[in-house]
Amino acid sequence: MRRRDLLKSTAGAGALAAPRIGHAEKSRALRFVPVAGVSILDPVWTPARPTRDHGYMVFDTLYGIDETLTAQPQMVAGHTLDDGGKRWTITLRDRLRFHDGQPVLAHDAVASIKRFCARDAFGQALMAAADEVTAPDDRRIVFRLKRPFPHLALALGGATGD
Repeated sequence: MRRRDLLKSTAGAGALAAPRIGHAEKSRALRFVPVAGVSILDPVWTPARPTRDHGYMVFDTLYGIDETLTAQPQMVAGHTLDDGGKRWTITLRDRLRFHDGQPVLAHDAVASIKRFCARDAFGQALMAAADEVTAPDDRRIVFRLKRPFPHLALALGGATGD
C-alpha cells in the first residue's frame, strides 16, 4: 500500500478524531474524586495526601508556596529581619477571622506553629534553630533564633516536599 492511499483511507477517521470547539453548556456541578477518602481531617496528625489536600482547601497558612517554590505572604502582612537574620518579626494581616468570626491573634498562630513544627521535619529543623517563638501583641509573632534560618517562611508555608 502506498502512503497516499493510506492517507486517503484514513482522512475520514482523522476528521472524526479531530477536537471539536467547545461551546458553553448549562452549568453543572464539578465532581472531584480523590485517590482515597479523607478519614482524618487534621493535616498535622497525618501526612496522607488526601488529608493534606483537604487541609490546604480548609485551613490557611502564614505563607503560601507558589509554583516556583517561593514563599509568598498569605496570612502575613509582612516580616522584618533583625540581628543578622536571627530575629524574625512577622506581622499578621488586618481582619483575619476564624470560621466563627473571632479574630485570629498572634498567640493562636504561635500555638499552631508549635503544634505543626513538633510533627513536620522542616518545622523540627526550624525549632532546633529557634530559642523561642513568642507573641508580644495580638498581631506580631517573633522568632528569636540561635542562628539565621533563611528558609523560615518556607517552613511556615508547609514546604515539606512530599
